[in-house]
Amino acid sequence: MRHKEAVEILNSMTTSESLLRHARTVELVMQAYARKLGEDESRWAITGLLHDSDYEAYPDQHPNVIVNLLRERGEEEIAHAISAHYTHWGVSYDTLLDKALIACDEITGFVVACAQVRPDRLQGLEAKSVIKKLKQKSFAASVDREEVRKGAELFEVDISEHIGFIIQVLQQHQEELALLPQASNSEN
Repeated sequence: MRHKEAVEILNSMTTSESLLRHARTVELVMQAYARKLGEDESRWAITGLLHDSDYEAYPDQHPNVIVNLLRERGEEEIAHAISAHYTHWGVSYDTLLDKALIACDEITGFVVACAQVRPDRLQGLEAKSVIKKLKQKSFAASVDREEVRKGAELFEVDISEHIGFIIQVLQQHQEELALLPQASNSEN
């Protein structure tokens, strides 16, 4: 599958700005991990981009709509990773791709949430600050902390290093992601 086709699929089912940004951030992190680990960057990026593509249009069927569509197109590896991106679904984690997606999904969204409440956004954000926020149950309460822990464990990464890697990747794209520091009042 080509990236352009994946973007068309995403846009056919997703209109929410926040969900589109989440798809893009997970895509970027997955692609960066593929590069780091010598894996197929395109396949990993597309997996990250499409993992929640049916969530808005078919919330009661998520992720089955996108998984079935990918299987029909012969994209079994991507389909399986997406079918396994939440540990409570009971799907096996057979490949590094499967484990990477589960490790990157929730925590990437959480890092973005942490950045959004800071005037400097991603600039200066450190893993230790994100870890501190993870302990604050009321912050981004919909993020499953146990899922974050299990993801890092499955992917065999140190949570602090993992978060640091994600921050670094997102910083490289902060303008596109609308996560630039806020202008100070003196500049307005």
